[in-house]
Amino acid sequence: SSARSSIFMICIPNGRTSNPFTQNTYVTNKGRMAESEVERFKVWPTLSDRAQFTSVILAGSKAALEAAYPLIREKYARKPLPRPRMVEAYLFFYDQLAEFFKGSEGIPAVAENMPLADRVEECFEALKTALKVVAIDLDREDDAQVIFETLNARGEPLLPADLLRNYIFLRAARQEEAQEKLYEQYWAGFDQIFWREEVTQGRLKRPRSDLFMQHFLASKQARDIPIKHLFVEYKYWIERDKPFLTVEDELIALVNQRDSYRRIAPDSDDQTFSKLAHFLDVFDVSTVYPPLLAMFDRGATDVEVLRAAEMLESYLIRRAVCGAETKAYNRIFMGLTRAIRESGPTAKVVYDYLSSLRSATDQWLSDEVFARAWMSSDIYNVLNNRRLTYILARVSETYRSAKTEVIKFDSQVTIEHVMPQSWIEHWPLQNGLQGVKDAWLRDEETPEILASKRRDNLIHTFGNLTLITGSLNSAIKHGAWVEKRAGILANSVLPINGRLSQYDSWDEATIEQRGHELLERALKIWPRAEPHLIAVPAEAE
Repeated sequence: SSARSSIFMICIPNGRTSNPFTQNTYVTNKGRMAESEVERFKVWPTLSDRAQFTSVILAGSKAALEAAYPLIREKYARKPLPRPRMVEAYLFFYDQLAEFFKGSEGIPAVAENMPLADRVEECFEALKTALKVVAIDLDREDDAQVIFETLNARGEPLLPADLLRNYIFLRAARQEEAQEKLYEQYWAGFDQIFWREEVTQGRLKRPRSDLFMQHFLASKQARDIPIKHLFVEYKYWIERDKPFLTVEDELIALVNQRDSYRRIAPDSDDQTFSKLAHFLDVFDVSTVYPPLLAMFDRGATDVEVLRAAEMLESYLIRRAVCGAETKAYNRIFMGLTRAIRESGPTAKVVYDYLSSLRSATDQWLSDEVFARAWMSSDIYNVLNNRRLTYILARVSETYRSAKTEVIKFDSQVTIEHVMPQSWIEHWPLQNGLQGVKDAWLRDEETPEILASKRRDNLIHTFGNLTLITGSLNSAIKHGAWVEKRAGILANSVLPINGRLSQYDSWDEATIEQRGHELLERALKIWPRAEPHLIAVPAEAE
């Protein structure tokens, strides 16, 4: 591979600087050349590595290279910033070869009884003759991504993005388009570390570039794209549909979609879409990316995308609270992508599509169904902590006035049961009697058992849950209402807790009352409303 060839070329200058008799002809070409700046090198790496590759090959010595790339240490940093990868590789091989030939403290050199020049020459000959190059010719139906992953199981993975880059620029060369200009103007951003970082999406852990390309292809074709076959799917789409007149048009489309994806991807710093990005991350609904990318691609305004996103969030939140199944989401959102492609990138198209879903596996749940689940569902055990925190945080925001300090919901926020899960000791029943532990296991229907069952059914509902920014000690956490209320108010400035001070007692009736209060706000946050009734942030206007 070109990567291994580049590494081999970096090894050779180390041998050259250690042995003055070794000729430079193994590294560079001689004679007449049409483009000497490029053709003088035996190997010419990918565009992103060429500047550092040239510096390494032409440096002449370790000292010269270290002078060209001095270590830089940021203020308060424990370690200096890393040098470019090829520079680091050269310095690593230099030190390893020096130790091999000269030894180190307490460790003699290998075959130290032989002259140094002979040992250097033997090592160089081994490097020169041991490298084996294999060419594999692929038929049209062969999947290069799968074949490479099989052959390279123990090596540095070649990402689908690498295969796609090679494929795209091979076609650019054949069509006599300016490769270097196209790379610098469009593709260079894909070679940043950000796109090679592995992130988790559902059960997958893949580089961001893989996930983006999957969503890009799905948004273009409105069908599910197997992530293990990205390269062959992309190649087949390009050759079958011929969606672009030139490679430059293709790269422009990729860059536009890449920029749109970054606006709504996790950790987005885009002011307009950061809340949407956070929601998609928390609920891990990757199938929503293709229809959103299709809207951007078709020229939708930020306002239109946000209105569509609010409806999608309403659809997903309602189904999550009600414990509805999610296995049909792939089909549902590919259908929505198709509707956007065919009917236009508008929030009205999204509303009409979601409203048309009627079966139990896909419908946009009604206010009645949502309210019933909100009031009675054992929600603390239905949703994971991140999702439940998100919902409570959104509700909390509705209590915030213009004068209220904005609170950032980070890892320090925790979910707290107002009436503790272990309530028997300090929380008597409404009739004043002691509750019955594990009442749900009892068949008798005494007043105490029935009342205990009712309380147990409410303990994990929305009405009894809140958020705190600190932590409560065990005595307060499980203590009586007066101490618990004081503890919550002392450990949280979140708006959702402000009204707790108004309650003199906390029982089943209070839990249901607060549940209804939170529900009214939830119905306004996640309505089944037409686009013109949905408010959007001022910054999107």
